[in-house]
Amino acid sequence: MTPVRRLLAVHAHPDDETLATGVLLAAAGRRGVEAHVLTCTLGEEGEVIPGHLAHLQGAPGDPLAEHRRDELAAALAALGASGHLLRAAPGRPGTGAGTAYRDSGMAGAPSATHPRALVGAPLGEVAARVRDVVEALRPDLVVTYDREGGYRHPDHVRVHEATVRAVAALPGPPPLYAVCTPASWAREDRRWLAEHVPRGAGWLVPAADEPYPPSVVDDPLVGAVVIDPAAVAAQVAALAAHATQVVARDGWFALSNHVAGRLPGREGFARLDPRTGRVVPPTAGVDPAGVDPAARPDLLDGGAR
Repeated sequence: MTPVRRLLAVHAHPDDETLATGVLLAAAGRRGVEAHVLTCTLGEEGEVIPGHLAHLQGAPGDPLAEHRRDELAAALAALGASGHLLRAAPGRPGTGAGTAYRDSGMAGAPSATHPRALVGAPLGEVAARVRDVVEALRPDLVVTYDREGGYRHPDHVRVHEATVRAVAALPGPPPLYAVCTPASWAREDRRWLAEHVPRGAGWLVPAADEPYPPSVVDDPLVGAVVIDPAAVAAQVAALAAHATQVVARDGWFALSNHVAGRLPGREGFARLDPRTGRVVPPTAGVDPAGVDPAARPDLLDGGAR
């Protein structure tokens, strides 16, 4: 395995980089790996949590985009990563505050019909712009979402599609991985949340039998991991920077839906075939069904081959 010297994480909205890959990015900085984040929209449809910032949501001219751009910059600084906006315009004036595309909102939302909505842009056009960034940075590793965008957000799905196509078009493409969570870790996290999140304070903890998002996969599909509990402090600081979207606590966080999620200091990844976007099962020297996810190769050391 060849250690990673430079990585690129491709995300749809500000805060995705911290929620999905915060441990990876913070761990990279701690190990001297050059970490980059490409953000494709500025989250104009995000639900604002603090009351004193509620005026930003849905306001003419998308002032939330400008605010979330500043939040993103602060979060990246906390993680030690460099940020890039997809086709960022010089300066900050104007709708979109420097991105070519706008947040499409959740599935079925009217915002998907906006002229600049990411889901409405031709896939080839988006992929070409992602490819430009990948070619400019020449990363040793690219990370994005799985085929269902982690939790089926339309923008996440489009970012997966565009990143897969962009990487596949490169000569000698870098390894491409999707963020995922081993099912055994997901079960452990729900047990932890049930024990640690205060009851009667308005926070919601998913029941043990509630369905998991698509990004939770069978343990054998996890090809690589990053385990670094010391990275959680930087991840919490980055989440705190995203104050419009996230409430960060000791070991857990919640979004505007008040559903709690754990910050366990570990993240899992599945390698993707850039020709199809499908997960490539790891080819370990032992039966992968019998391998504890924690024993998987470290992604920053080159991951599974």
